[in-house]
Amino acid sequence: MFSSAHIPAIGHEPWLYDQGVRLRYGFRLYPTLGQQTALAKAFGCARVVFNDAIAARRDADIEGLPAPKSAELSRTLITAAKKTPGRSWLGEVSAVVLQQSLRDAERAFKNFFDSISGKRKGRKMGAPRFKTRRDRRQSIRFTANARWSITLGGKLRLPKIGDVPVCWSRQLPSTPSSVTVIKDSAGRYFAYFVIDTNPEPITGDAPEIGIDLGLGHFAVLSDGTKIAAPRFLRKAEKKLKRAQQDLSRKQKGSNNRDKARVKMARAHARVADARREFHHQLSTRLIRENQAIAVEDLAVSRLARTRLAKSVHDAGWSSFVSMLEYKAALHGRKVTRIGRFEPTTRTCSNCGAKDVPKPLHVRTWQCQECGVWLDRDINAAVNVAKAAGLAVTACEAHVRPEIVRAERGETGTHRSDLAARSPRRQTR
Repeated sequence: MFSSAHIPAIGHEPWLYDQGVRLRYGFRLYPTLGQQTALAKAFGCARVVFNDAIAARRDADIEGLPAPKSAELSRTLITAAKKTPGRSWLGEVSAVVLQQSLRDAERAFKNFFDSISGKRKGRKMGAPRFKTRRDRRQSIRFTANARWSITLGGKLRLPKIGDVPVCWSRQLPSTPSSVTVIKDSAGRYFAYFVIDTNPEPITGDAPEIGIDLGLGHFAVLSDGTKIAAPRFLRKAEKKLKRAQQDLSRKQKGSNNRDKARVKMARAHARVADARREFHHQLSTRLIRENQAIAVEDLAVSRLARTRLAKSVHDAGWSSFVSMLEYKAALHGRKVTRIGRFEPTTRTCSNCGAKDVPKPLHVRTWQCQECGVWLDRDINAAVNVAKAAGLAVTACEAHVRPEIVRAERGETGTHRSDLAARSPRRQTR
């Protein structure tokens, strides 16, 4: 196996099912020129079948007819189309790729209608659109009946494509159920294997913490730990700006413009890979060291429309919280999201009194009830943990204790004593 240093950080797209957790393991592919041509042909055929399915559903809706079934679309758009002169080249790729493309179209319509009816949570989805060859992401999927395999030499054998070299960074825990080949905008190829895994609980006692996500510090824990924000996008802005300028100077439709576009896409891919790697390392460490974690459910989509949009996108809070949740389910931990309207910043973690809202430049403030000085971020992290019902201590949120006036009879230091002890006063 190869070292993980040779492969960029690849994100998981996990989901839960009844028996356990389903994970997607990603590895970098290095196809030859002939294999790249075969993959391009497979991408194109899958795209055409997908567009034909979208057009068939739209035509049926316009004419007031019921939506065609999957079996009917398979007979007309794949089986019958292969026998026509205009679609005979569909037989040059694996039939499983075409069938999976039909399933993708059916799933796209289902997600669209579920989003309209309210069955699907999250932001509203638009109607399925046609795919083009200029899309930044091209993909095909092979299931088990496609008879793909991993050779003894460690290559990925795909039907009608060949044995594609794979950069293995780790071993697969079990036999994959399917593999998806993806080409991104930077011209890189990846293989994603779907693995059914059972939870592996981490034994042993561990503390419970709350996390306050921010921009100055990426995360502040309720125990007082502050994790600096790496700001990958901010650090790479000069290179990205230069790449964008080079692209804008190239003539449209020329080969030099296409080279400049790939160069810019690779620069953005390096930023995304570095951010994803940071999220993976931090989320894994937090899950291993804590048995329960509380985070705030932030309105990232709304914050991304403010003047802090670039910094919000650079932080990637949603991706980080998603990693915490699926890793917690995988290792028997607990992650709780509290409401975004909880006044965690202006509530004193010592006495529970609520103060007035604080502007962003106020990093420390004093409670008007108990007089304790509080660190804004640590205080919010403690309140996040308390809102989730976790047992945490609030002592770390204090900056300094309240200044109390001394009693009249207490022993103190007088100005005359300070003058007598000062070496400068004695030499003069």
